[in-house]
This record gives sequence, structure tokens and C-alpha cells, in this order.
Amino acid sequence: KTDAGLYTCDIGTDVAKSKVSVQEKPTEVTKQLEDKTSQAGQDINLSCELSKPDVNVRWYKDGKAIRKSQKYDLQQEGTRAILIIHDSTVKDS
Repeated sequence: KTDAGLYTCDIGTDVAKSKVSVQEKPTEVTKQLEDKTSQAGQDINLSCELSKPDVNVRWYKDGKAIRKSQKYDLQQEGTRAILIIHDSTVKDS
């Protein structure tokens, strides 16, 4: 059910009208990513919390888009966006 629509105040001899539109709040990051230090060869999990579930999230490393692959696993669980870096190396820094 939406609150948007045309509202009227009718007093019989006169009517006041108002058109109401409701805009959705933009999605925000509610919990930032944390810096991580890891030994080479270990998996690294990065996650952030968002204000809404099921948001289209894109991950980047040094400005280059990260795609799901054997190296990277991208997951979303409700409001949590997760990046798993498998078998980390010094190049992942």
C-alpha cells in the first residue's frame, strides 16, 4: 500500500486538494569495510552492511571492477555485501 495520491479536505462548500508523492530513501552503507591483514594463502572476507537488502553491489580493487571468479566470490545476505578473496597473495594487497 502506498501513501502517494491525491488527498482532499472537503467541507461541503469548499474543497482543498493536495497531491502527495513519496520518494524512497537512497541506500546507504551503515557499516564500513574494515582493513584486513592476512598470511598469504588464506582466504580474506570483506563485508559491509547496507541500509536496504538486495541492493545491486559492485566491488572494485584499485578502481578496477571485480567479477565473480575462482579468485573472488561475491555474496549478498540480506543487508550484508560480502567479498571473499580466495588463496590470497601479496598481489591482492
